This record gives sequence, C-alpha cells and structure tokens, in this order.
Amino acid sequence: MTDKDAGGGHDSQLQSQTDTTGLDDAPTGPYTSNLPGFLGTIDIVISRIESLVLAVGVLLMAANTVANVIGRFVFQSSIFFSEELNRILIIMITFAGISYAARYGRHIRMSAIYDALSSRTRKVLMVVICFVTCAFMFVLAYYAFTYILTQAGRGRVLPSLQIPVWITLVWVPLGFFMTGLQYLLTGVQNLLAKDIYLSTAVLEGYDDDEMEV
Repeated sequence: MTDKDAGGGHDSQLQSQTDTTGLDDAPTGPYTSNLPGFLGTIDIVISRIESLVLAVGVLLMAANTVANVIGRFVFQSSIFFSEELNRILIIMITFAGISYAARYGRHIRMSAIYDALSSRTRKVLMVVICFVTCAFMFVLAYYAFTYILTQAGRGRVLPSLQIPVWITLVWVPLGFFMTGLQYLLTGVQNLLAKDIYLSTAVLEGYDDDEMEV
C-alpha cells in the first residue's frame, strides 16, 4: 500500500514531513481532533493550551528582549529582571513545545528499519512506540514533580524577581504530562483507525516531492 493509498479519504489530516526545517506545511486553521467523543475533547483542550502557552511565551520573550535592548542602548539602563524572565519563558516554551511537536509528528525519528517493514508490522510497532513513549513521559513527569517539591522545600528565590524557583519549573512536569497524554491518544488513534498515525492528526508517509535520504 502506497502512502497515497494510506492517506486516501483523509484530506483534513496532515501528512508526515521528514524535513522539519520547513514551515510551509504548518497548520493554519483551528485544530480538529480525529478521536471520538471525550478523547477528542481532551485532544482539543491540550492543543489549545499548547498553542496559547507557545504564543504567549514567544511574544513575551520577543517583547522583553526588544525592551531590554532599547533600554540598554537608548536609556543606558537594562531591565534588571530581563535575563531571569527570558530563562523562565525558555523553560515554558521548551516543555510546552515537546507536546506540540509530538502532536504534529515533528520529533526526529530514526526510521530506516521501521520503513523497511510491512504495513501491518509498522502499525503494531507504532502502537508499541506510542505506549512505551507515553509511559516514559509519565515517569519523567513524576520525577520532575518530585524535583519541584524538593525545590519548594528549599525555599530558594530568584535574585531579581524574588519569586520561588520552583514556580519557574512548573512547566517541566506539565510538559512531560501533556506529551505523555499526546502519545497515549496517538496509540489509541492507531488502535481505532486503519491507517498508521504518527500523532492524532498526522498520517505516516512522505510528500510526493520529498526525497528520503
């Protein structure tokens, strides 16, 4: 079965891209889930949280950086908390971004052996990959949560902003947890559908004009 056959009748779904440097295939409309009922609702809620956090984080980081540069070169005075704020935003964007990347099949895959397998074997392997990755993400979320509890017990604060250090790390377990949910939903999607999904919205395959290297 060719990639075109695998994606037949799924015009609203995204197809996998191996070149992650291009943005021409980025989704432009509101996200819609392929999962039924309550699972679809969870999928959409997670998508909206990811989009909001990433948009706010990137805009705040840009505004903070520009304001700091203007303050330094125009008013000869930098914003004293600029570096700490950017550090917080980088953590937030990074760990919200791993869930977003999983949603659109953007994580790097070593698929040389996988691509050589039959469609049925790839399907089984994809389900296993999704659930195993989901388990790892939940374990990492647990350890990140315990680390935050340790930091909260130490009572450390940021020198400039004077806020507890543990607050700046909240997105670490949340990001791992949302990524785990995304892989869990992807595993369920592969169990429910005939086609092979890299995520709940992205079918396995390559674009016609793309060359695998």
